[in-house]
Amino acid sequence: MELRHLRYFAAVAQTCHFGQAAERLHVAQPALSYSIRQLEAELNTTLFNRTTRQVSLTAAGEYLQEEAARILGDVDDAVRGVRRVAAGRSGRIRLGLTGTAALSHLPRIARMVQAELPGVDLEIQADLLTPAHCDALRSGTLDLGVLRPPAVGEGLEVRTIAVEPLALAVSVDHRLAVEPVVSLSDLRNEPFVAYQSRESAVNDAVLRACRNAGFVPQREHQAPGTAVLLALVAAGLGVAVVPESARRLPLEGVVFRDLLDAGTIELALAWRIGEDSPVVEAVRAVVQTAFPVLESGGVR
Repeated sequence: MELRHLRYFAAVAQTCHFGQAAERLHVAQPALSYSIRQLEAELNTTLFNRTTRQVSLTAAGEYLQEEAARILGDVDDAVRGVRRVAAGRSGRIRLGLTGTAALSHLPRIARMVQAELPGVDLEIQADLLTPAHCDALRSGTLDLGVLRPPAVGEGLEVRTIAVEPLALAVSVDHRLAVEPVVSLSDLRNEPFVAYQSRESAVNDAVLRACRNAGFVPQREHQAPGTAVLLALVAAGLGVAVVPESARRLPLEGVVFRDLLDAGTIELALAWRIGEDSPVVEAVRAVVQTAFPVLESGGVR
C-alpha cells in the first residue's frame, strides 16, 4: 500500500464523489478510479458502494477512513518536523556557561530562544571554566559555550558578546565600603579572595590589572565559584575583584564598588569550527543578535 493510494482514498472518502476528488487531487478521474480499484484488490475488500447516483463508504471503508486520517496526519507531522529540524527550528542545544554568565546572560538567552525558536530545547550546564568548556565543545558534549576568552586549544571559533568592567567586592564593614569609587592601587596591601582554579580567566585579568597598578595581589583565600568567593568576602577574609555581573548575586554582608583602572573582561560565544548543525547555527544567531558588540568594543 502506497501513501498515494491512502491520499487518493481519503479524498474520495471525504467527498464521496470521484469527480470532485479527482479535481481536488489534480489527477484524471480514470487514474483515480484505477488507483482505488488497485487498493481494494490489495486489501481484498470493497471500500465504496458505487451506484450511478452516489458513492458511499462500506463498513471497511469507514474503518480505513479513520485509520488513513491518523496515518496521513502522522506523516504530515513527521514532514513538518523534518523541515523544522532542517531549518534549525527544532532540536536540543547543550549550552554551557561560565561563572556569573548564568546570572547575567542566561535569562535573556533562554527568553529569546523560546521566542524565536520555540521548538528548540536548551540543556544547560553552568559554572564551567573556559578549559572545561573548550574540551566539552571539541568532544561534542556541548554545542555552544558562553565563556571567558581566550579559548584553550584549537578547533573552536569565538565571538565576543559582552565586555564588562571589573568591580570590587568588599564586606560591609570594610574601610572601603563607604567609598563610591575605589582606585585599584588602594588594594595594594589588602588580602585577596580569588578563584581557586589556576585556569581562571578572571584571576588572570585581575593579576594583569594589579601588575599594571604596580603590585601583585596577595591571594589569601581561594574559592571554587563566585557564590563561595563572595561568602568569604562577607566574612571579612579579604576583598575580591570580580566581573560586574557578579552584582547580580546579592549576598548579605557584601557591597560592590566601581573600580578605577581595573580594566574589563570579555564574555564570548564559542562553537566548533565546521559545525554544520542547523539548530546550532540558528541558536548561535539568536545569541549574537541578543548581545551585539560594537566595533569599538562596547555593548549596544
